[in-house]
Amino acid sequence: MTSTRIDTAIIVVAAGSGTRLSAGEPKAFVGIDERSILAHCLEGVFRAAQMQVVVVAPDDRVGEALAIAHDEAGERRELVTVVAGGDTRQESVAAGLSRVWPTVQIVLVHDAARALTPPEVIDRVADMVRETGHGAIPALDVVDTIKRVDGERIAGVVDRAELAAAQTPQGFRRDILAAAYERATAEFTDDAALVADAGHDAIRVPGSALGFKITLPDDLARARDLLRREERGADGNAHRAGEDPAAVRLPRVGIGTDVHAFGGDGSLWLAGLEWPGERALSGHSDGDAVAHAIVDAVLNAAGLGDIGTHFGTDRPEFAGAHADAFLGETARILADAGWFVGNVSVQMQAARPRFSARRGEAETALSAALGAPVSVSATTTDGLGFTGRADGVQVFAVALVVPQH
Repeated sequence: MTSTRIDTAIIVVAAGSGTRLSAGEPKAFVGIDERSILAHCLEGVFRAAQMQVVVVAPDDRVGEALAIAHDEAGERRELVTVVAGGDTRQESVAAGLSRVWPTVQIVLVHDAARALTPPEVIDRVADMVRETGHGAIPALDVVDTIKRVDGERIAGVVDRAELAAAQTPQGFRRDILAAAYERATAEFTDDAALVADAGHDAIRVPGSALGFKITLPDDLARARDLLRREERGADGNAHRAGEDPAAVRLPRVGIGTDVHAFGGDGSLWLAGLEWPGERALSGHSDGDAVAHAIVDAVLNAAGLGDIGTHFGTDRPEFAGAHADAFLGETARILADAGWFVGNVSVQMQAARPRFSARRGEAETALSAALGAPVSVSATTTDGLGFTGRADGVQVFAVALVVPQH
């Protein structure tokens, strides 16, 4: 019997409602492409080393989850168990633990919503628990500057060298995890915190940029973009779904452009600067065509969609926002996908404002907001076209992005 030869199990938690995803059904059953989040997650699981797979699904989706798991398992169907989850994540994990085979000594707990987690991350966690006997979690370095806040006031800065962004699967000795769940009296945000509360340590292993959690509509859009890019071989290499392309990715170049007409309300904002006395540009935000072209170039280079994908009218917090908000968020999206900006070169075509006197100031502001060098040149069109008539501004940007290593 297979169970007598298996010492590791992975509990795939797929019982969440997915309210924040706003997709109208439980999150794990929402499609990324023609296949669901759960199906993509299980593809990576079944490409990892052989282990028992316990899927925890909503009570009314157990049959559907079993069908999906069997499709992904292929000849490994005998490894699959599906169980109904509870009202909370901890109740769902406990339900999964109750179905783990008696021979299993190591248990991994994995969120189905981390659907593109590469199989090597799963194996890395299991191997670390097997080697050390300690809990193990995959994690990434924190690249953003983290602020401590008091309401709306910035109260201080947190040393990011002491921080890491935790992912799943998180792995533990079975006896330690089971005992921690038996004594738990509070809800914890992940299993490592629950086990730590019981007095046990965990070790960090390298995670993957592909291990991000699909929680919000933007996360789902990002997963879809990554899979479409994978299918069309946008990085010049063939990859299987869930395989981490970061190991073979090369630097990439993207082009962005934006046009805005004069005629907006308030002050002119352009290249991250306010231009008192100049006519404002019209637009959903501040109409800063320079910043918007940079966003498109950066996202285009990384294969992450465009400004409409991430900053559409469904993001009211960016209505009236300036360059620092757009570029800071773009840098975060890029870092989450495993890239950073090498540099950006911008050319602006406009009759007004006169740019040369403030070029250095603009480049400093844009570079600080993006976290990478930005150079800007400006030219007129000798009176030709809408820019020559001073009806608006046209901007072209070229970005170089580099994979994180």
